[in-house]
Amino acid sequence: MPFVRISLLRGKSPEYLRAVSDNIHRAMVETFNVPPADRFQVIHQHEPGELIFDRNYLAGPRSDDFVLFAITAGKPRSTETRQAFFKRAAELLGQSPGIRPEDIMIVVTTTSPDEWSFGDGKAQMSEPGWEARAFGSAG
Repeated sequence: MPFVRISLLRGKSPEYLRAVSDNIHRAMVETFNVPPADRFQVIHQHEPGELIFDRNYLAGPRSDDFVLFAITAGKPRSTETRQAFFKRAAELLGQSPGIRPEDIMIVVTTTSPDEWSFGDGKAQMSEPGWEARAFGSAG
């Protein structure tokens, strides 16, 4: 369900980008009720001046290692679930690739199930039994 846009400044290694990708996904699987195989992400790397963020607004200080995660989810989660996800994401991203919690911003937007098509011209999440198929398709 979630589609994750990851925005950061250009210049990180492929290993760094992979760790970012792996750990945001791991946090979603562990705390956000996301099937392990449900992984759709885009990494946007920006030149200086193309990723604009306040260094201190409501958290910080932020460094040039700032990463913005814009997550579009297919169903709402409770406040407790979102808080657990934010905490776990910060823990995992801190472990690898070593992003400071102050440099992690996550925005979650929800949609209706019928607003998603995973292909074949269908709205799969509107079909009966889709959750069993989604969680059974890991691999």
